[in-house]
Parts: sequence; structure tokens; C-alpha cells
Amino acid sequence: MEFEAVIGLEVHAQLLTRSKIFCGCATTFGAPPNTQTCAVCTGMPGALPVLNARAVEFALRMGLATGCEIRRESRFARKNYFYPDLPKGYQISQFDAPLCERGHLSIEVDGKERHVRIHRIHMEEDAGKNIHDQDPDASLVDLNRAGVPLIEIVSEPDMRDGREAYAYLTKLKQILVYLEICDGNMEEGSLRCDANVSVRPRGATQLGTKVEVKNLNSFKNVEAAIGHEIERQVAAIGRGERVHQETRLFDPGKGETRLMRSKEEAHDYRYFTEPDLMPLRVSEEWLQAVQAALPELPDAKRARFESQYKLPVYDAAVMTATRALAEYYEATVAMGADPKLSSNWIMTEVLGALNARGLDIGSSPITPVRLAGLVHLVADGTLSSKMAKDVWAAMLETGDTAAVVVEQLGMKQIHDPDALRSVIGAVLAANAGEVEKYKAGKTNLMGHFVGQVMKETRGQANPGEVNRLLRELLGG
Repeated sequence: MEFEAVIGLEVHAQLLTRSKIFCGCATTFGAPPNTQTCAVCTGMPGALPVLNARAVEFALRMGLATGCEIRRESRFARKNYFYPDLPKGYQISQFDAPLCERGHLSIEVDGKERHVRIHRIHMEEDAGKNIHDQDPDASLVDLNRAGVPLIEIVSEPDMRDGREAYAYLTKLKQILVYLEICDGNMEEGSLRCDANVSVRPRGATQLGTKVEVKNLNSFKNVEAAIGHEIERQVAAIGRGERVHQETRLFDPGKGETRLMRSKEEAHDYRYFTEPDLMPLRVSEEWLQAVQAALPELPDAKRARFESQYKLPVYDAAVMTATRALAEYYEATVAMGADPKLSSNWIMTEVLGALNARGLDIGSSPITPVRLAGLVHLVADGTLSSKMAKDVWAAMLETGDTAAVVVEQLGMKQIHDPDALRSVIGAVLAANAGEVEKYKAGKTNLMGHFVGQVMKETRGQANPGEVNRLLRELLGG
């Protein structure tokens, strides 16, 4: 029997607010344990939550960017469970009345577009963090994260393998970062993902038993964990075993999932409306203001780059991978640099130099203005590609502009036909034997002659002009 997987993702994104969702404590990552806490986020009796309007605005941005319907009146609820890092004994979340519902996201896998529906996006507070490796006799609790604002983005079970899940998560992160509402850093826990995986006979409509997989701390692990879980469930069914609803952890070292606990149902959390918070009402004016402030999103920007700058699909996708990179590219082109040549240089030399130095595009030592200056010199024939790379290396080393480096090193390309004829004549005279062989039909010697001319001119001869003049002097 053939099986197909049914996959949905639950993604928690930490919002880039300066303070927590229900109090004024800071959200800075890496502060000493329990230094960013107060009576509200530690659950002291009588302390009352106050909703952070900025967090609501950020949640609205994501809802609008993913085509969600915005609920004009949503409610917060208490999600009750006991865990040492949950100081109140409950988490303030949204249950039956989330802020955003029924959205969608388009992804591309193997050149084919797929649409993944988004079931809901709701707001909630984060829990603290249990630390088990600092004391041999005790587990420690750091409540700095308690109360940090999150949105949970819950997809419909529309994905069918790990690659689609990877593409969906990548697209989701790209939008979050474009909107400047989340930094997408999985290592610091600001983007977390759980996968719900089930299998069913291909062609069936009824869903199989769902297994939730946690501990997915990288995009690569999301894809690997889903792949293993699909294989595990299919193998279990093949042995005549039942797949049980449960929560499993992914072990990256072994590349497999293992049982964590049996899965709770929603009613186990005893949800009820949060009595200390009024319903959240979103006015038409507020919603329109958030909509008007949205930036150009990745898909729209990529399509515009293809149309406006005539970039190939691949180039446009790379240039719009991040908002900062797209702005760097457009700033370069705005200086009059050739659009395709600019994208070539950014994809190879600029990103290569940044990766080698561990920098992002915002920290590039070469500004768009200086890159445009170099691209101009390549486009107008002043520099050959090889010469331009030498100039680029010098620019990185000295911080000088391309024009200054070219002047200092005397690297301008030689175009003058008379000057080149003189060099070519000397080269042909010194290689009389090879000239006879070329005229006898050994035309692959053309490369030898070009090389000799480039050597004599220290690489400054224009290759196209050299080839043209050689054919002219050699008679064809």
C-alpha cells in the first residue's frame, strides 16, 4: 500500500518589542537570569496584566501579510498547566477567538507552486526556561523569557513532505524578517517550530493519527525529523501496529524521534476566558494604518525586480532574499550601475566577502556607491573581469574606491588598436613557428597568442579587441 504524509506546522515567533506583552520588563536576549522580571511576569498575587499595543500591531502585520481575516474582537484565555517555568500556573494565550484566521502562503518546491493554508495566528506570552545542566543536584529556572510576546502561526495540514515544510518555514521567516517583527533566530529561540505528522493511504481523505514532533531547532532538523517520522509511522503500520497520538522529540545526533509524552487534548488545558483582560478590539482606522505601513513583501518585490530590472528568476530571488539585501541592490542600481552586472557582483563577490567575514549585508565594508563605481568600470570596458576582481580585493583591503585603486595600480584596460597592433606584431614575430601552424589549420593556437598578448600587457589588453586584431593580422 502506498502512503502519503499529512503535515502541519505550529510556529512560534517572538515579537521584536522592547517590552513584554503584559508588563514593562525588557525582552533583551542574554541578560543575567531573572533580572528582567516583575510582579506581573512572575505571577505575584494581585498583579494585573496590561496588553502591549505594539505587540498587537506586529501580530496584525503578520496577519495582513499572509492574507488572514482579522477578527475585530478577539479574546485572551488562560491555558492551564503546571510546569516549573510557568510561574502563574497558566499561560495567557488566545483559544476560541484568535486575532487572525484563514490566511495562506505560497511556496515553491521543484519548480511547482503550492498553497499552504494558515488556520490561525494568535497572540500569547512565552514561558520561562528550565536549565538542567548547571547544577548536578537541581534544575534551575530563569524567568527572563516569561511574558515575552509571541505569535503562534498554525498551518492547515497541507504539506506532504519535509521539503515542503522546509520551504514553508523559510518563506514564513522571510516574511517575519521583512516585516521587522521577528529576527527569525532559531538558535536564540526567537523562532520555534513543532511539526504535526501523520500518514494515510494515498488517495484517502480521512486523516491518520497525528504525532507532534518537538525540539526542531533548525530548518535542516525540521526537514530531517519529518522525513524520519514519516518512515517510522509507515514502518509501524506495515508491521500491523497502531500509531499512537503522542509528542516526540527529535534527536539530531541519531537522526530519529523518540517518545516524550502521550499527547494532551485541548480540553486537558481547561481553557477559560482571561478575567483580567478586556476583549481586544481592532478598529477600522487602526487596521488601515497598519495595512498602509506594510513594506513591499518578498513575492511582490521579486516580481518587480524581474520586470523593472529584467533580472532572471534566480537573480531576483537572491536579490530579494532579505529586505536589507534588496535595498543594497537597489541603492547600487540607483547610482546608474548595470542591473544584471550588479546582481552578478553582489551574488558572487559581495556575498562571498561577507560570508568569509561573518558579516551581514548591513555591515558590508563596500557601500552600494563604491560597488556601483566598480561596476561602471567593468561595464564601460575600463576593467576586464579579472582586473576588476583584483581591484575588488584591493578595495576590501584598503577601503579605497575603485577609481583610486585603478589609478594607483595603473590597471586601465588597453583598447587602442594601434597600441595593441604593436604588441600583437611583436608576439607573432616571436612565435613564427606557431603562426605557420595556425595558418596550416591548427586554429586552437589562437588561445596561445591571446595569452601571450595578455602576458605582455600585464592583463590590461581588452580581450575582445585582442581577438579581433589577431584574426585580422593572421588572415581569418
